[in-house]
Amino acid sequence: MAPGRGRVTIAAIAEAAGVSVPTVSRVLNGRSDVSPSTRELIERLLREHDYRPRNSRHPGRARLVDLVFNDLDSPWALELIRGVEDVTHTAGVGTVVSQVHRRSSATRQWLQNLRARASDGVIFVTSDVAEPIHSELHRLKVPVVIIDPAGGVAADVPTIGATNWSGGRTATDHLLSLGHRRIGFVAGPRELLCSRARLDGFRAAMEAAGAHVDEELIVTGDFRHESGFVAGNRLLDLADRPTAVFASSDLMALGVCEAARRRGLRVPDQLSVVGFDDLPESRWSSPPLTTVRQPLAEMGGLAARTVLRLSRGETIETPRVELVTKLMIRESTADLPL
Repeated sequence: MAPGRGRVTIAAIAEAAGVSVPTVSRVLNGRSDVSPSTRELIERLLREHDYRPRNSRHPGRARLVDLVFNDLDSPWALELIRGVEDVTHTAGVGTVVSQVHRRSSATRQWLQNLRARASDGVIFVTSDVAEPIHSELHRLKVPVVIIDPAGGVAADVPTIGATNWSGGRTATDHLLSLGHRRIGFVAGPRELLCSRARLDGFRAAMEAAGAHVDEELIVTGDFRHESGFVAGNRLLDLADRPTAVFASSDLMALGVCEAARRRGLRVPDQLSVVGFDDLPESRWSSPPLTTVRQPLAEMGGLAARTVLRLSRGETIETPRVELVTKLMIRESTADLPL
């Protein structure tokens, strides 16, 4: 089976992968009952041989999924797009990426465009879906999935997230295990569920260890680099400054590191720093950043598979899914200096 030679069939993909035709069909249909390694192999073969389904649920037009952000100026947005695109490309579905900025005019324009292109489904990222939008999408029979919802969502809307609370606790436990007790925390926007969960995980770890939670050491940012820099300066200006800082995004953690660098403080010798996300640049910072890995691409891929299943009228077994986070220990944390 050579790439580019005629139309590739499901049977040919199955033979190349060493699996059954139904297994390939399950991957194409976004089903979850396929092992990750097998799914990865099949999706790679489908991409390499540019497989396209013969039929579409909507004959006469291209199939499309909308991916909607409040903000696109962040590396984690690119990771989510990559995860969604991997799945939609394999399924022969296009991806339309939009940014609405919470402006009513932008939202109205987006809805108008959505009606014109007859989307198969919508994935919202870190968003509240206002009732008028939810009602209109319901009227249009367009399924919706939300990644990291900002707040409460309708019971019939599936959501995809990560184990933010346990990630926050694990990161804090790591700093506590190194002997740190005066730990600063840079929170994300208070209105976001993921931000509150990470802060709650931090508090839970501190309380379990019998460590005092000093409210002066909790500063709010917006997940961006500059807010981490501002928060870092605020924390390091304190007379009794923290010996470690846990920032609830990698970009804010890198901002804290920059604030320390400008003061001549060495990370991790004089200040340990932990982030959250495990963005690609966190591995190449100096020093490489200890962080909580949030499986962003996997979250995007699962959201895409879910919305495609809904577009086919399938029932989703679990409306709320949280993918596991993992602590990635690198060189920005060290034992508390004696």
